[in-house]
Amino acid sequence: MGSAATKEDKNQPSSPGKVAVVGAGVSGLAAAYKLRSRGYNVTVFEAECSAGGKLRSVSRDGLIWDEGANTMTESEVEVTALLDELGLREKQQFPISQNKRYIVRNGVPVMIPTNPLALITSNILSTKSKIQIILEPFLWKKNEPSKVCDAYAAESVGEFFGRHFGEEVVNYLIDPMVAGTSGGDPESLSAQHSFPELWNLENRFGSIIAGTIQAKWSAKKNKGGETMGSERKKQRGSFSFIGGMQTLTDRLCKEIEKDELKLGSKVLSLAYNCDAKSTPANWSISYASNSDKPSHCSSYNAVVMTAPLDNLTELKITKSREIFPLDFLPKVQYMPLSVLITTFKKENVRRPLEGFGVLIPSKEQQNGLKTLGTLFSSMMFPDRAPDDQYLYTTFVGGSRNKELAKASTNDLKQIVTFDLRQLLGVEGEPTFVNHFYWSKAFPLYGRDYQSVLEAIDKMEKNLPGFFYAGNHKGGLSVGKSIASGCKAADLVISYLDSSSDNMKPN
Repeated sequence: MGSAATKEDKNQPSSPGKVAVVGAGVSGLAAAYKLRSRGYNVTVFEAECSAGGKLRSVSRDGLIWDEGANTMTESEVEVTALLDELGLREKQQFPISQNKRYIVRNGVPVMIPTNPLALITSNILSTKSKIQIILEPFLWKKNEPSKVCDAYAAESVGEFFGRHFGEEVVNYLIDPMVAGTSGGDPESLSAQHSFPELWNLENRFGSIIAGTIQAKWSAKKNKGGETMGSERKKQRGSFSFIGGMQTLTDRLCKEIEKDELKLGSKVLSLAYNCDAKSTPANWSISYASNSDKPSHCSSYNAVVMTAPLDNLTELKITKSREIFPLDFLPKVQYMPLSVLITTFKKENVRRPLEGFGVLIPSKEQQNGLKTLGTLFSSMMFPDRAPDDQYLYTTFVGGSRNKELAKASTNDLKQIVTFDLRQLLGVEGEPTFVNHFYWSKAFPLYGRDYQSVLEAIDKMEKNLPGFFYAGNHKGGLSVGKSIASGCKAADLVISYLDSSSDNMKPN
């Protein structure tokens, strides 16, 4: 497949600008790809010796596993466009029985109901909680909901869902979900920033349930008489790719010329030179590559920054030869996470569960369970392991057990084996173990996360041609990260178009 930058596009600039992208995770690669497809000259700087960021797939001894993100969804339009343009539809893998997902209650995996009626008729919640769910649309009917949101602007995820559905729902549905998706816990996460869609629904409708129904109805109504053929062709839900999630970033890398992707190149400083006679934004970058002396690259018209905010504070940024201080950047907490890959002979798993995986509420620690949850990787994707083995991906750490995330491989193997023995009836020791530790798996969207977004906004406003993207802004998922990179690319294009117009003679 040829580079998208070779395609004719009426939107391509007549005089391509030069853009530097710092970071070759999925956000940076998505931004670089979009800019190249519009005809801009792009250079991507990555401190690590490999691209892909948190998308890291491994193939070894007949096994395929992911050490970072395991699946993604197609909730964002940017993801749909990217998959189509990259020709990745044929590589998509959808999990078998992905709607079968489990949580643990009283030490036993229980299937999560897939619809409201199933939730009401299941035994996963008490009668009291079921009644509170049924009454939620009436208790939180639209009654100046904006005032409600103002009153609870700084509340946690736990407080938000507890207010609508009660403590039991928080403990056994919300707690394991946020632990599995962000490594956080309901009380430390900001409701407004962790669940912005639901937050906005409350702002509009008061009731989360009524708002969800109304929003879906409006979406269907707005489609009007559109045919649903294309919708039917697309499977819904989570998916991966043949070979693992890294297939996505590998394909993006193929669209970028080798000399434009500078791996093992740590950016040391950025300098913005304001000169009315020169290009609208003249950025120069100093970077160290493989222990060589710093190299200087000048004349970039814009910069897309995707490095974590705590890494950004290590950079020296100057504006018109004066230091641009970054002391206004708040400290961001990061969740540590260990990922344990284990395999067991099928004959040694007495109670295998079909489906996506199992999540463990923090309250289940009283039953001796210490992991956050386990994905049934070879159940979802049978090609990930030999026919006689089950492959499991288990997560340990997060805000629940920060220190445990740092434990040794042997200690973690024992913890994982204990949990899987209790939940799935595994016998004996695993036939294979792989351990990968992420010291900063996720940035924590805490109660004060608004200050982080305000700091990012301040950087962008005070540094012309500087745009920030990544999972610190807009969401933690792979899809949100892709959307963030694409939106940053759009801002670069608008900025350079505007700057070019302003420089034209009257």
